[in-house]
Formats: sequence, structure tokens, C-alpha cells
Amino acid sequence: MNVVGSGLDRSVDEWAELGGQNNTYCMLSASGFEMSNVKRLAPKEKSMEESYIKTGERIDDLQLKGLKIIQNPSWFCYGIDAVLLSSFADIRKNEKVVDLGTGTGVIPLLLYGKYSPSKIIGVEIQKDVADMAARSVKLNKIEDIIYIKEGNIKDCYNELGKGCFDVVVSNPPYKKGKTGIINPKDTKAISRHEILINLDEILNTVNCLLKPGGRFYMIHRPERLKDIILGFEKNKLTPKRMRFVYPNIHKAPNMLLIEASKMGGDFLKFEPPLCVYNDDGSYSDEINKIYGLLGDE
Repeated sequence: MNVVGSGLDRSVDEWAELGGQNNTYCMLSASGFEMSNVKRLAPKEKSMEESYIKTGERIDDLQLKGLKIIQNPSWFCYGIDAVLLSSFADIRKNEKVVDLGTGTGVIPLLLYGKYSPSKIIGVEIQKDVADMAARSVKLNKIEDIIYIKEGNIKDCYNELGKGCFDVVVSNPPYKKGKTGIINPKDTKAISRHEILINLDEILNTVNCLLKPGGRFYMIHRPERLKDIILGFEKNKLTPKRMRFVYPNIHKAPNMLLIEASKMGGDFLKFEPPLCVYNDDGSYSDEINKIYGLLGDE
């Protein structure tokens, strides 16, 4: 199974563009990143659940507490950024969470499997993608915990409620909207580029949704750090924890994990760098550990 994600979930070539040495990611067990470890549903199992999927879609096993996800390879499949963000987030039981730009719903599913929050709402503007995420929730029979809302992130707080949430997470588009030639109706383009929403608009919504002292977790690109910090200041968010992700120790970071607090104190913690690859091209122990946790029952 290819895994590469976005604010929707980025495609395989996105990771290659970011400097990855291997542009195929797999759902992995603790034993390593091998295609043989992928748990693809057997034909008999798949036929039992075929009512949940549409033409071109498939059901993949998240290898986390029996959870499964519906994906369409011609659109995108989730990837390492979604997995890293769900691992970086620190969510407590009984907290209420919103995922902005939920895409296929992978982050709500991973957060549910890891942390057991009381409620997770995934907001997604693309109708077909939101529908696929909602069907994944139904497939797992967790509609009482995860709710997928089709709608615009810019004003979703009017319906969801202002100041009602403990945590907001987001894996947003990384690129500014006018970067390169863009098809504004293309699912992958919407996931990568700020076409339908920009960073400032996302952070405004974060501020509106969070309770005082609430926490925000995001994965983004290091070159947007100035924009991120300025956006935080504008929206009453204080950076609290930051971690850079490197392809390997010899390359510049290509991803940034960051936690902010609404109306929080000034202390900022920098965590040790996270390297995806060792010098020999194998995956680092920490990456193996992060993916290995998905295999825990």
C-alpha cells in the first residue's frame, strides 16, 4: 500500500520532491518497512465490506486496534506526514478534538486508536473526499466518536462552536497558492497548495475553536516557519514545542512539527531532530518505532 499524505494526504511524488530516498511508503508492522508486511484484505473479507467502497477504492488495514481506512489510489493515499503528526500530538482521554482538512480521515482514525479522545471532528471541504472519510468511520463503527463534517474550514466554528475544543490538529497545504501551474479543481493540487484556504485563515479558525489553554498541533514545511510564527502571534497562539524532520542527518529538514497553545506562556521547547533514514538508506530506529506502534493491539 502506498502511503503518502497531505492536508488531504499527499501523493508519492510529493515525498520524493521533499527529498525522500524512497518514494513508496507502506503500512508497516514493527518488523520493518516491507511490502510483505502490508495487510491487504483478502478477497473474501473485502466482499463482506464492499458496500462501503466505490469504484477505484480499496480498504486498507491501519494495523492499529483493527482500524481500517478506505483509500482511492488515483486520488491520494495517506503518508508519513499524517503518521508523524498523530505521533507528535499529545492528546488525553476525554478531550474534544478537531482535525482541519481531514482528507481521507486518517488522522482522526489514528488519534482515536492511539489516545481515545471523547470526540473527534474532521472538517473537509471536498465533497467526495469527505464522503470517503465518513464511510471509513462507518466501516469501523465509530460514528459515536468520529464525525466527518463536509464544509469550509474558514467558518466551521460557527457550527461547531467557538472556544469548545481542547485540541485542534492540521496537516494543511504546504505551498502558497500561486506556486507553479495549478489545476484549482485537482484533488492533489488542493491538498498541496493554498487554493481554497491559506495558513492565516486556518490559524484564525484554530483560535476560534480552541478553549483558552487549548493546544494546536501541525505539520508544515520549515521554510514557512516565519509565516507560522507571525500567524500564531496574530491569532493568540504561542509556540510551545517544535521538532524538525530530516530525510537524513546530512540533509536540511523538509518537515516541521509544531505545537502551540492558545494564550499560553512563552517557554518554547525544541525537541531532538527526527531523521527518517540512516546513512545506509534504511529507516531510522525512531521511524521504525513510530510505525511499529501501529502494529500494537
